[in-house]
Amino acid sequence: MRASINRPPTPDADEEAEKEPSLREIINIKLIESGEKEKLMELLRERLIECGWRDEMKALCRAYARKKGRNNVTVDDLVHVITPKGRASVPDSVKAELLQRIRSFLMSAAL
Repeated sequence: MRASINRPPTPDADEEAEKEPSLREIINIKLIESGEKEKLMELLRERLIECGWRDEMKALCRAYARKKGRNNVTVDDLVHVITPKGRASVPDSVKAELLQRIRSFLMSAAL
């Protein structure tokens, strides 16, 4: 296929993505710069402890380690097995609260 003389070649999507940060990256930068990300992380930790999620994950890890044998389990194994269960079991109320806090931040930051 010939390139047109009148128009420059279309840039690759990868090149364009490197030039301009995505909305997700911009939001993440703003959260970090303002210190809000750390506050949200602390809130998440507190809520997960309060609802018993953390203890539940600890119990799942211990059960997995007992099943496989203590010496046959690595941290990577635990992360691989427990992560999907952990994500799926975060209470909706905790997700909703965090989402509301993020929305409030975005409104105040005018993003």
